[in-house]
Amino acid sequence: MCRQAVLDARRGIAWLAAEGYDRIGILGSSLGSCLSLLTTAHEPLIRAQALNHISPYFADVVWRGLSTAHVRQGLDGHIDLGQLRTLWSPISPQLYLDRLHDRQTLLVYARYDLTFPVDLSENLVREFHARGIPHEAAVLPCGHYSTGKAPFKYVDGWVLTRFLRKALTRPRNGRATDTSTNR
Repeated sequence: MCRQAVLDARRGIAWLAAEGYDRIGILGSSLGSCLSLLTTAHEPLIRAQALNHISPYFADVVWRGLSTAHVRQGLDGHIDLGQLRTLWSPISPQLYLDRLHDRQTLLVYARYDLTFPVDLSENLVREFHARGIPHEAAVLPCGHYSTGKAPFKYVDGWVLTRFLRKALTRPRNGRATDTSTNR
């Protein structure tokens, strides 16, 4: 499913490029943040990514997240976190971070998130910083699902769209341009 999602996103991006668009960004939330990062790591046409609810490892979210406790129960006694992390490493953002040095990234997480545990999100932000990957970070004062409720959904939407607008109106050399005549 993850591979297919990345392939489908890349096909959509290729279509946009064929239509003349050259300022392409991607936004993903929750599982979509992992898939968006994987897409960005494999798709050179993406200039900016906004990742909403983040973790360096897919397995850790499933293992520790409140929303996926039922999945963990099914795995208990059959596999441990280390093995799961190894098996799911191909779909984990951590392995692809070094492919992001030429992209702009926004990392958003919720301070009271029980689905994507906060320490995992903070670990990913620290990893971006340690590797010198260009990024901005934003912390929302809510939880995972309350991000979709007022007033947090408005704050989240504003943070995400403001970042993408700024990142995509800036040419690759970093200076802003007028977007009225450019796609």
